[in-house]
Amino acid sequence: MRGRDLNKVDLVKAKAMELLVRTGFEGFTMNKLAKECRISVATLYIYYKDKDDLILQVGMEEGKRMSDIMLENFDPEASFEEGLRQQWKNRAKCMLENPISARFLELLRSSSYQEQIFNCIAGNFKPTLGKFMHNAVSRGEINPMSLDVYWSVAFAPLYNLIRFHNEKRSIAGQAFILTDKALWDTFELVLKALKK
Repeated sequence: MRGRDLNKVDLVKAKAMELLVRTGFEGFTMNKLAKECRISVATLYIYYKDKDDLILQVGMEEGKRMSDIMLENFDPEASFEEGLRQQWKNRAKCMLENPISARFLELLRSSSYQEQIFNCIAGNFKPTLGKFMHNAVSRGEINPMSLDVYWSVAFAPLYNLIRFHNEKRSIAGQAFILTDKALWDTFELVLKALKK
């Protein structure tokens, strides 16, 4: 049995994400992926048991990689404003520099793979951000709230701006490019909404 060629593994991962983003789950097959990679279908089965195994492994690896970027230089002991600002910097950088990965993970969010992939990602992310929120509440910087409410107010505006940027159009269908001014003006509004 042949061993794993790491260059081919990286190629397969990249092409799998691109193909899934382009065609969705309905259009994704191992045959199409092999063709995109210019390798035989049999080679794919050296690396992955089947299509589901491939999607799960690529999703978990990419989710972990992206969550690590989002936690760079983030200190859960930081003040609420400082910590949230670092999270916005990290998340914006992560999604703007990795648009295919961001769209791939968003596709997985509404799939049957969601639970396994996002449970894997939450392992490091959840305790770090949980501690950050707990500290901010303990210091009286924010009111207690559920994680879902916090995330919806703290990050949904950022994710929408990045989606508009990646799609190159606003919600009204006009041309859109995310500027630093738009990013940080939105951040200030979010900060006002969350702080006591």
